[in-house]
Amino acid sequence: MKVLVNGLGNIGTTLANLLVRYKLELEIDEIWVSKRKIHPWQEQELAILAQQGVHFCTHTKHANYPLFEDVIGEMNYVFEAASNGVGNSNRLKYEQLPNLIGSCAQGSEKGFGVSFMSGVNNDAIYGQKFVHVVSCNTHGSAALLRTFSGDLLENLSKADMVVVRRSEDLGNHERLVSANVVARHLNELAGTHHSVDVIDLFKTLNVSCDLTSSDITTPSQLMHAVRFNIELKAPISKSHKELIDRNPLIAQTKKFDSNVVFELGRRYGFNGRIFSHAIVLSENLLITDRSMKGWAFIPQEGNSIISTIHAYLLQTKHPNERVLIRKLVADLCIKEW
Repeated sequence: MKVLVNGLGNIGTTLANLLVRYKLELEIDEIWVSKRKIHPWQEQELAILAQQGVHFCTHTKHANYPLFEDVIGEMNYVFEAASNGVGNSNRLKYEQLPNLIGSCAQGSEKGFGVSFMSGVNNDAIYGQKFVHVVSCNTHGSAALLRTFSGDLLENLSKADMVVVRRSEDLGNHERLVSANVVARHLNELAGTHHSVDVIDLFKTLNVSCDLTSSDITTPSQLMHAVRFNIELKAPISKSHKELIDRNPLIAQTKKFDSNVVFELGRRYGFNGRIFSHAIVLSENLLITDRSMKGWAFIPQEGNSIISTIHAYLLQTKHPNERVLIRKLVADLCIKEW
């Protein structure tokens, strides 16, 4: 199996390192990474990955690397991790590739394929050629709804989310805002795209979800957060602790400072990442028999990585898919920060 990661940003780099780490288990023969343009100051990063056996190509002519167009036809699977819009623009090209089994694209590329999140709608993408891995904040909101409904999404009455976004990745300096910026409500019923995306994700399970969301961007480069308000049709017997414990992709913390949690992820997470879908502030919940209100930190791009690898396993019909996902979650997800 030859796979290519298109893009070497935060998602692409972490993904490439994980593919190297689990190369044998994932039955991958060659790992390629494509970067649109390779600048001289980026050569050292490429050298670190090359020492681990990663091959490179580029979209612009370079003396040391082949062109993307010359190698893409050999690929069996493509992980789209480039900037907004690139995945959707590449889909038509991928449809013509003779050896391609499948491809997935990240949150910004809505419409690339069937929307997917690990643990929610696995069956919906089995053997599918094109998959859209939903965004980090969609992961967070959907995971909270799934967890606090006790995995009975039909029991959701209604929910409201306020997504508090960091402005951009820690290593960037393009979109950092100087003050809080409120996002427009794009849907007259659902609000921002976060709820629209969760609703569309649950539609693949034939579940209707009454969810609204709002969004404010802050001058932070560390972690997102979400303030959730979930109401159920019928009470469930399990405690909030039991509900969190039973979902391996939900973590919790007694800490109230996102920078402290972020720093712990940098110290102890693989590649400095936190891979859980959400981190619930367990000491700050408001609970009745039919409602849960509280806060959770959302680990930005890290929380979509397991879904990305899971998409690969399901799309390629890997025979050990369930065993491998359990191993990835056990290896990468820390339950309390």
